[in-house]
Amino acid sequence: MTLFLRIEAVTTRIALWLAILFLLIAAALALYQVTARFVLGNPSTWSEVVTRSAMIWSVFLGVAPAFREGAMISVGIVQTALPRRLGRALYQLSMVLTLSFFSILLWQGWAMTGRVMRQKLAALEISIAWVYAALPVGSAFILIAVLGCMIRAWRGEDDPLEAPR
Repeated sequence: MTLFLRIEAVTTRIALWLAILFLLIAAALALYQVTARFVLGNPSTWSEVVTRSAMIWSVFLGVAPAFREGAMISVGIVQTALPRRLGRALYQLSMVLTLSFFSILLWQGWAMTGRVMRQKLAALEISIAWVYAALPVGSAFILIAVLGCMIRAWRGEDDPLEAPR
């Protein structure tokens, strides 16, 4: 389990840095798009599509570090109102449901990515599958992070009933 937690820490850090990179790309291209349209009077045909795609990737990659840091919406009020053992059980149940949801999203995202391989992004000659791939890739990072949260809570390293870090 310790090896898995080390792997989870590395993969979650990778997801965080990639999410930051995609957010920077989206912000820079949005600024370029506004400048090109309103300052230069020559609107870009491709920057909006790439900005939107970068935002999608940023969101899906950013969820894994959010789970790891306890920044996702939780049932904390209900957990703390219950006896400690029951509150921890509720936390683990919510994590199992989260695992189920993102497992389905990974599976369906993978299938959807395969189905759209031949479609092209508007204004670009790139497959739209690159955007859809954010679903299975992000879900894989999220599944690893959630399993890490469950293991740390089970081992008593992270107390789900305490305030987020």
